[in-house]
Amino acid sequence: MTAERIRELEAAAKEIRKLTIDEIGYLGVGHIGGAMSVVELLAFLYGGELRVNPADPKDPERDWLVLSKGHAGPTLYATLARAGFFPLEWLHTLNKGGTLLPSHCDRIKTPGVDMSTGSLGQGFSAACGIALGLRMKGRSSRVYAVIGDGESDEGQVWEAALFAAHWKLENLIAYTDYNKLQLDGPTSEILDLGKLEEKWAAFGWFAQRVDGHDFAAIDEATRAAKAQRGKPSMIVLDTVKGKGCSFAEALASNHNMSFGMDKAKAAIAALGD
Repeated sequence: MTAERIRELEAAAKEIRKLTIDEIGYLGVGHIGGAMSVVELLAFLYGGELRVNPADPKDPERDWLVLSKGHAGPTLYATLARAGFFPLEWLHTLNKGGTLLPSHCDRIKTPGVDMSTGSLGQGFSAACGIALGLRMKGRSSRVYAVIGDGESDEGQVWEAALFAAHWKLENLIAYTDYNKLQLDGPTSEILDLGKLEEKWAAFGWFAQRVDGHDFAAIDEATRAAKAQRGKPSMIVLDTVKGKGCSFAEALASNHNMSFGMDKAKAAIAALGD
């Protein structure tokens, strides 16, 4: 990845981060912590990695994105709006009556959303099924899935992991947002995940672990995943919950926060031009 491309993605991530803070601030409450930790990943995926078409969100030949940690929906909405899937003005309707942007992702309501998610673990299972279905149809499309580390406490995640390895779903690339915090505290205290990448390897996946805020590292790991044959891929992303949001990044309690536009505007200004 060239230095110029990295600068382009950094600029995109900054804009997505600002849009997401503004979006949640306008509503007054939201999952700011986990929304901020996936910004770089979504900027990368929608910055040229995914084969998608904003003019035809249901293109049968597209790549699919399943945001299994559906409470990070506001970041996906900001990313999709910026990419042209729907007007930016929709962002200020987040989770309001009649909105097409509910708090958690909904494939029926929102252009560009491929799977309704939020009941943790279920989106990941769906991603595995979608990957198998696409292969059965002879499609070259890939499925990209994003799960949380707190979500990884769900047994359903590991059942799906066995399923994907058994069916050798090489068209499935998943990412774990490993920000090491969940609703009630550190993952190490709630239910220690241990050496997460080793667990995925033991389940039959091609597993890697990289800095989730480093575009070059994400790109290199994704390229390596795409080159694999005969097994699905998991990329564990070391991230910071609340990354880049001045009032949230240092707080262990940033999973879901109430804040208004004054605080949002100050956080956006702190990110600079």
